Amino acid sequence: MTAGKWASSSYCIFVVFICLFCCGCSHQNRIKGTAYYRLSVDPTTLDPAFIVDVSGGSIAAKLFNGLVRLGDDLDVVPDIAGSWEIRDRGRVYIFYLRRDVKFSNSRAVTAYDFKYSFHRVLSREKRSPNTWVFERIAGAKEYMDGDTSEISGIVVVDRHTLRIRLAEPYSPFLKLLTMTPAYVVPKEEVERWGEDFSSHPVGTGPFLLKQWKHNIDLVLTRNDGYYANKAKVGGIIYRIIPEDLTAVLEFELGNLDALNVPPNELSRFRKSPRWSDLLSAVNGINTYYLGLNCLRPPFNNVKVRRAVSQAIDARLILDKFYEGRGRLAKGPVPDVLKSWNPFSPYPYDAEKAKGIIEEEGITGMTIDLYITTDQEVADMAEIIQSYLKKAGLNVRIKKLEWSAYKAAVNSGEPDVFWLSWWADYPDP
Repeated sequence: MTAGKWASSSYCIFVVFICLFCCGCSHQNRIKGTAYYRLSVDPTTLDPAFIVDVSGGSIAAKLFNGLVRLGDDLDVVPDIAGSWEIRDRGRVYIFYLRRDVKFSNSRAVTAYDFKYSFHRVLSREKRSPNTWVFERIAGAKEYMDGDTSEISGIVVVDRHTLRIRLAEPYSPFLKLLTMTPAYVVPKEEVERWGEDFSSHPVGTGPFLLKQWKHNIDLVLTRNDGYYANKAKVGGIIYRIIPEDLTAVLEFELGNLDALNVPPNELSRFRKSPRWSDLLSAVNGINTYYLGLNCLRPPFNNVKVRRAVSQAIDARLILDKFYEGRGRLAKGPVPDVLKSWNPFSPYPYDAEKAKGIIEEEGITGMTIDLYITTDQEVADMAEIIQSYLKKAGLNVRIKKLEWSAYKAAVNSGEPDVFWLSWWADYPDP
């Protein structure tokens, strides 16, 4: 994959801050025993059937549970299903539910609740954007088309046993069940609240939603009826802070307990005697890439695609621009998710790239690079523009807000575009 040669998978950089040891911090508005975090955007919804954004998913993971979940090493481990069997060469999954799990309304969870929750995601009336998670279950298509009232592949064997049959074997299916749409919800509460279920979520998780002031904050309290290990804090308050500068200031004042460090602040935190020892990095399961439109000239020509790949010094960008916050990608799949080591045949070679552009007779051609309005992306676009200029291509940068940008990319409008791909589930 040409783009992947010089894309980089990112790190998430965090600073963990213990407020008790910070002099001069403003604590007058803090609640004792409560953790304070930052969200950059307000979640769209907290209803698992409709969540598609990262912020909503991160909150929902504390309010709900599924049959299985991901462990620390991205392996599938038990959740509400204490165990399971896979039969018929990967077509049949049988889940055995724990008997001590209750919703926060005190009702016990049964296999019927999972059947209801999965049917709800696939319902024609609900129009969930997450139907793809369950579409490989036998009978799912017929149910979504309105031809049947039941999904033949989802069977309640008894109150604590659920059987799922797939139309054909699909090895990532178990990992799909760790995702937000596979969380269990109680039918009576969904019907009670209707569309407002998002604001009154009833789940099985370690926390409960106490308050949600849109675009201000979101308050969780510990669920003392949680079936597994109880949370070690009494609650979590997520403050909605869109501006990075404001978030950094609030963190340094002691009003946030942890911070996802903005890129333009990383160097300062790394050099700070106060913060440098508290930095923590996590490998991301994502890849940043430059997409090339191969359906029309000039990038329907494989030689030109190779020239672009060789024209850009990915190593220098990673070391200088990203300050080492990642690894060089080799193909589109993040290295955390693959055990193979693909060969990268096109190293940086500016002169060779320029020669190819000249040979193909397109020196001086103008191409359109579409980007979002994010400042870091804009800075990256200018770097790409400079590299391709040296190779003989003029780059015209076009900035669009996210929805317009995504629509333009999906319709094939740009010649090139800058995007990132994030694994929804850990299977290459």
